[in-house]
Amino acid sequence: MIIGVPKEIKNNENRVALTPAGVSEMKKHGHTVYVQSTAGLGSGFADEEYAQAGAVILPTIEEVYAIAEMIIKVKEPIASEYPFIKKDQLLFTYFHFASSEELTHAMLERGAVCLAYETVEKTDRSLPLLVPMSEVAGRMAIQQGAKYLEKPLKGRGILLGGVPGVPPAKVLVLGGGIVGTQAAKMAAGLGAQVTIMDLSLPRLRQLDDIMPANVNTEMSNHYNITRAIKDADLIVGAVLIPGAKAPHLITRDMLKLMRPGTVVVDVAVDQGGCIETCTPTTHENPTFIIDDIVHYCVANMPGAVPYTSTLALTNATLPYAVQLANKGWEKACAENEELKKGLNVANGKILYKGVAEAWNLPFNEELVLANA
Repeated sequence: MIIGVPKEIKNNENRVALTPAGVSEMKKHGHTVYVQSTAGLGSGFADEEYAQAGAVILPTIEEVYAIAEMIIKVKEPIASEYPFIKKDQLLFTYFHFASSEELTHAMLERGAVCLAYETVEKTDRSLPLLVPMSEVAGRMAIQQGAKYLEKPLKGRGILLGGVPGVPPAKVLVLGGGIVGTQAAKMAAGLGAQVTIMDLSLPRLRQLDDIMPANVNTEMSNHYNITRAIKDADLIVGAVLIPGAKAPHLITRDMLKLMRPGTVVVDVAVDQGGCIETCTPTTHENPTFIIDDIVHYCVANMPGAVPYTSTLALTNATLPYAVQLANKGWEKACAENEELKKGLNVANGKILYKGVAEAWNLPFNEELVLANA
């Protein structure tokens, strides 16, 4: 198969979808890999390393899209890339369709085959290609939240861990999944007083067993959230409904209950956000203020630490990418239920229920895999 790796062009996105080691693996299986010049530079991989691994370096993104049968990316295509996408071309990347109606319609119109990292799902319902970036984002949420609590950045002027004789900051984490767990661990490690909320009692029991003494668990409901936000210094939104929009757990009216300078970090913003006032921001302009509350809503948080993120991501994605290249997407999805669940759009149809529901579009439950 002919594989293309374009350079990411989303604002301050420095990750790359395939490392030189990944190129070498693809070559071992007999595939041809084209990499756009400087695609890996932000993650610390020079063109020479890709060439030595067996890739062909192309100067422009247009050339990569034009020649490739499968495009491997990190983030969803943006508007300037839409015209390059060919009918029946396979795109393997994060899409988060439920947060972008424009992207959904564009991929349907282009006739692309869109296999989304975030909805590849194992039998135990875990999301193997979302986990590594969720781990990075969860830890970064606390790192960024602690920074924006500083007074020069319009925060409350609180040190997350406090000092002897001065109490630490209070951190509220909404969601006990991968992001929430990593955020709580990071905040606890810095000495904050942490509360983590989730809807699942079994999950809360697990968290209660593994978390340090400065982390409390609590059932997530409107009453408890409303009470907790009144004295929280940092709030992390870590709610995920795979492939669908996140529910709004904190509404605009609830901001008035918070103290001025409280910081909210909504890691769910690329799925619509679980805090109503959050809209996607960039690493260039990461925050905005509403009702004296600092909002940090960067949609590609792991892009700020591209070396770590690229290695973590490609460790997870490469085995699936090899299957797709070896068998073609139809056969690979027919034989691997995990990959099949990653199919969001194909043949001009929506194949993932959460995406169809997000935009009131027809949902095609069954796809006939012609080459299976």
